[in-house]
Amino acid sequence: MNQQIIYLLPILIPIFLAILIKITWEVQQLRYPILLSGPILALLSVYKIQENSEFFSFSINIFDIFPNIGISLGLEPISFVFIIMVNSLWLVATLYSYGYMRTNNEKRLGNFFSFFAIAIGCANGAALSSNLLTLFIFYELLTVSTYPLVTHKGDEQSKQSGRKYLLILLGTSLCFFLPAMGYVYFLSGNLDFVSGGLLTTTLSGMEVNNIAISILLVLFIFGISKAAVMPFHSWLPAAMVAPTPVSALLHAVAVVKVGVFSIIKVLVYIFGLDILLGLFTVDLMIYICGFTIITTSVIALKQDNLKKLLAYSTISQLSYVIIAILILTPSAIIAASMHLVAHAVSKITLFFAAGAIYSSTGYTKISEMDGIGKKLKVVSIAFTLGAMSLVGIPLLVGFTSKWYIVQSSVEVGQWFILLIITTSTLLNIGYFTPIIYKFFFKNELKEVSFKTLPRDISLSIIICCALMVILFLQPNLVMEVISYVK
Repeated sequence: MNQQIIYLLPILIPIFLAILIKITWEVQQLRYPILLSGPILALLSVYKIQENSEFFSFSINIFDIFPNIGISLGLEPISFVFIIMVNSLWLVATLYSYGYMRTNNEKRLGNFFSFFAIAIGCANGAALSSNLLTLFIFYELLTVSTYPLVTHKGDEQSKQSGRKYLLILLGTSLCFFLPAMGYVYFLSGNLDFVSGGLLTTTLSGMEVNNIAISILLVLFIFGISKAAVMPFHSWLPAAMVAPTPVSALLHAVAVVKVGVFSIIKVLVYIFGLDILLGLFTVDLMIYICGFTIITTSVIALKQDNLKKLLAYSTISQLSYVIIAILILTPSAIIAASMHLVAHAVSKITLFFAAGAIYSSTGYTKISEMDGIGKKLKVVSIAFTLGAMSLVGIPLLVGFTSKWYIVQSSVEVGQWFILLIITTSTLLNIGYFTPIIYKFFFKNELKEVSFKTLPRDISLSIIICCALMVILFLQPNLVMEVISYVK
């Protein structure tokens, strides 16, 4: 098969699926097979790419826009981990979403699943980008394609949240990300992701303006605001007005994960770790991320709406990934990549559980959930496991990723990071423990009519719980791939 076509398949399959969904949605018997075929075929195409090329062996140039600048696709270790994660969780999220949307009588399901597939195609495009321009284009397309999902309900609150979503994400990328990309081209004459770092390689032996590189780092981290570093974080809680499957897409599968993934890619393959060592803005961004982690964890303590609590928890956990990569060691790349995966699996479990509670009881507030664990056992246990994973309890993948972040920070004497993680862990316990206590140890305040959950919701939740344990037992599934990063 033509190499160019192989690299395009993970992008084209979701786009083709979106069209097929629109055409065939009225044929009910075809819905499930079509919806599930997309992620399965996308996963197979990724493995086909890996079989046909070694990491960084070459990239495919789709077309040129300017000299040395064009749309180009390739595969490297971080991309491989990310794209496998995205499409695996797409499969589970599709299973869950179909049950959730039908149970809650959501309208315009054809539109919903079409835009869901397009968003995944954009995330796959970002994953396979082999230069900064291609990443920027797919980053922006992901913002635009998820706007209809955020505003899916069509009410005034959804529209207002959608406007905020677009304003912050498009505004920061155009004001910060785009100029930063232009300056990289000015310095290097190129935008390619390069093993060892484009700027480290290009500027080797030259006198480097540390102030300019420092400013460039800040522009990228704030310009990629899908990573939700304060003060550009408020779009994420606002987007919680969307249906729970959209929240899962935003937090675990695509949007915020493309944000932190993009920052990892830029630091490793555009800057290179060597050129960042000793920069004052590295420490500055560590402090800002530390402030984001603690502040949003404190805000989460005060939330009564379960999805909003999980949103602030996500903002906190995303800065874990950024603070890890800013340690600037090879082990830190593994730690950041591991936590990206750990948070994705743990947080999708929590959102699936929150959506299942709403589907069965209609509850969205934590204060309403006394004693539900006695009736919704599987859901409540799954929520508990997801929470324990983010806290960092052994036998769950969150422990592994936190352990590697701590280990990496101790190696270089980053005691501030260790303090932040310890404090954040205590705050995680502080906002998750009362919820778990309510589930299992409080008596119901009133009689509640519990709806029976469809099997696809329960099955998807069980799969996510299994993944948290499997990734704890087999962390090498991620670590061995990331070890190829140079």
